[in-house]
Amino acid sequence: MQGHRFEFVVHGTPEEVWDVMAAQSRTDIDRGSVQIEILHRGDADGNGLVRHCHFPVPKYLLSGGVAESWEWITEATRPISWRYDAVSKPLWSRSTGWTRLEDAGGGTTRVCFRETYEARNPVCRLFLEKPVHTFISKDNDRLIEAALVRALAEGRADRERNRAT
Repeated sequence: MQGHRFEFVVHGTPEEVWDVMAAQSRTDIDRGSVQIEILHRGDADGNGLVRHCHFPVPKYLLSGGVAESWEWITEATRPISWRYDAVSKPLWSRSTGWTRLEDAGGGTTRVCFRETYEARNPVCRLFLEKPVHTFISKDNDRLIEAALVRALAEGRADRERNRAT
C-alpha cells in the first residue's frame, strides 16, 4: 500500500476554503488529459458526491495511457473534513483520501491531505503499485494548492469589487 501526505496554509477561513473546494469538486472538468464527470452531486455537505474520472497513467499499463476511476465522497463535515474512496482501472486499485481543514489563525487555514493507494492484485502490487501511484500523483500537491490559492484570491477580489459598487 502506498501512502502520501501533504499540507499547506492558505489565506482564507476554513469556511471559505470549504466553499471553494466544494464548488470545484461539484463541477465537470475537461482539461485535455484529465476529465471529471459528476454523476451525483451529493447532499449539501457533499456526502454521496460521485465522480467518474479519466486521467493519464504510464503507457506500459497497455491502456492507451489512460485510466479511469469512480470516486465518492463520504464523511463530509462542513467546514472540517471529508473523505473520498475510489476504485480505478487499470491495476484495479483502490484509494482513500482524507482532507482536513484546520484554522491556522489570522484568517488562514491549514489544508491537510492524506491518501492511500493499493493495487488489488498481489503481483501488480509488488511490481507496479509504487511507480503507478508516483506517476498519478506527481503534480497533485502543486496543482491543488495553486488552484485553491487562485480561487480564494479571485473570490476576495470579487467581494472587494462588490463592496466598492
